[in-house]
Order: sequence, then C-alpha cells, then structure tokens
Amino acid sequence: MEFFTPISHDVSSSLGMALVFSSATPLLLLDANLVIRAASGSFCSAFDLDPDKVVGAELPSLGLGEWALPQLRSLLCATVAGDAAIKAYELDLVRLGQPTRMLVVNAHRLDYLGSEDIRIALAVSDVTDARLTEKLKDDVVREKQVLLQELQHRVANSLQIIASVLMQSARKVQSDEARNHLQDAHHRVMSIATLQRQLAASKAGEVVLRTYFTDLCDSIGASMIYDHQLLKLSAIVDESVTSSEVSVSLGLIVTELVINSLKHAFPERTEPGEITVEYWSQPTGWRLSVEDNGVGMPGDHATRKPGLGTGIVDALAKQLDAAVTVTDTSPGTRVAIVHYEVPAAL
Repeated sequence: MEFFTPISHDVSSSLGMALVFSSATPLLLLDANLVIRAASGSFCSAFDLDPDKVVGAELPSLGLGEWALPQLRSLLCATVAGDAAIKAYELDLVRLGQPTRMLVVNAHRLDYLGSEDIRIALAVSDVTDARLTEKLKDDVVREKQVLLQELQHRVANSLQIIASVLMQSARKVQSDEARNHLQDAHHRVMSIATLQRQLAASKAGEVVLRTYFTDLCDSIGASMIYDHQLLKLSAIVDESVTSSEVSVSLGLIVTELVINSLKHAFPERTEPGEITVEYWSQPTGWRLSVEDNGVGMPGDHATRKPGLGTGIVDALAKQLDAAVTVTDTSPGTRVAIVHYEVPAAL
C-alpha cells in the first residue's frame, strides 16, 4: 500500500506563487480583496508595469487606474464569493497616450487544501493584433463581395444590350432559319442575364432556391410570354438552399427547358396552357422538373436528333452528377433531372 504525504499550505502556496512568477502567460494571483499576491513577469512586461510596484497593490490601482473597471471588479467579486468564474470575458484596456488594447480575461478561484485563504488566478490575453487581422480579413472579403456584385450587375447589363442587338438583327433578316437562330440566341442571352441579376441579389456562397426560381420564372415569363391569360409559368420549390455554383447550373437547366416548352408545347397558343417548375431535396438527393400540359412529344421523339438545348441540359446534368428523364404525361411532357446522394462508405 502506498502512502501519500500531504503538502503543507505554506509549501503549496509557495509553489503556486513560483508558477505565477514564471508563467509565460500574463498571470496574476489575487486575494479576496483583489490585492495582487504574485504577478508574472510577462504580465508586467505586457502592460509596462514596474514589478516592484505590482505585488501588494490592489488591481484597480495598477498603472493610472485603467484596471479600475466596474464590470471586471463585479465579476472578480463574484468569483471570490464562489458564485461564478470568468471565462473569456472581453474588455478594452484604455491607457492614456497609448493605443487601446483588446483583452480576454479568465479567472477562477483556487482551493488550497486545509487553508481558508482565498486566492484568485487571473489570466489575461492580449488579442488586439488577432482582432485587427480578423477585421482586415473581413473588410477584404466584404470589398470583394461588393466588387463581385458590381461585376455581376455590369455583366447583366452588357448581356441585355447584346440581347437587344440580336433581337434587332432578327427583325431585319429575311431568312426564317436565320431569324429563328437569332431569336434562340436572344432568349439564351436574356436567360443568362437573368441568372446574373438573381445571383447579384443573393448572399455570396448561398442561394435560396424558392426565391431564385420564382424570380427566374417571372423574368422569363415577362420577356417571352406575350399573353399571360393563355400561358402560365410558375415554380413550386421547397426551402432548399444551395451554392451559387450549383444554382447557376440549375438556373440554366430551367431556362433551357422552359424555352423548349414555350417553343414546342404550345404551337397554336389558342388553349390555356401551363408550365410548372418544381424542385425538392431530401437527404437521399434532389429532383428538378419542368412540366407542361402542351401537345406532348412528337411521334418521332425517340429518333429525333437532339437540339442545342437538349445538349446543354444533358451537359449540365452530367456536371451535377444527375440523370435526365423525359416522360410523356398525356397531355404534355415532363423533363426531370434527378440526383441521388451516394451513402458514405463505412
């Protein structure tokens, strides 16, 4: 059996004071009256204090009284009483003729075996430089975000100018084929301009898809649907949020599929029609679909050569690791893009 010899209060107190004196962290040992019983050399050096005048002085009297902070005193008194401990309390140390320092203070009561003396260990960390670095970093990030949004606005404006030129050219050409190609180009440029405007209005790094798809459908409808009594374009979207990169691909897919429905699903434009964009996500994956109640797929759909829009949708879906399915809904057509999450290997 092992026997342990208890360390006397005087020995433990001396060891504690020696640890305080040698601490690399600015550290004070206080009594119940907030009188300093020991101070580390790092504390005196950090705050330009004379070590000979620190020990034996009350904490609020240090320096020119800059440590006489009512909130700090209240917290230390609560620590002395055993009612609380100070954990990462931040304060500004204002010193005459010197820069203000931002400090983080931690304090707790020490229990000496067999002693009724109360001692408080007070550790102080100067985080001024770290906070300044964080602020500069945040300022740079905010500045980049502002510049990015300004760039997005400028790109969207330029794209609208290009779209206007394309439309003017489409009105002037004599060839129906050339006119159709120019109109297709106009619609695609306008769709990209719309995406740019939506992204500029979104927070950097995240996009709320309900607002995003709703605004996108409103913009497409305003520029391409001439009679909103005959044709309705709407979006049904859950609360999903995604990255700006993914939202661009999703937005381009929606635009291509909606344009395709507008061109082919309602050739006569005499009966009321509807195009619905739907999106939902679950832990198992997500699903985006564009469905219309138009004339449906032509009889030669299986052997029909894919157009530019189909190629764009297929490429974007592949980029998102998703599969494309086309369904005849009789009447109408549904194109769905589905992505399944692969379970992580155990």
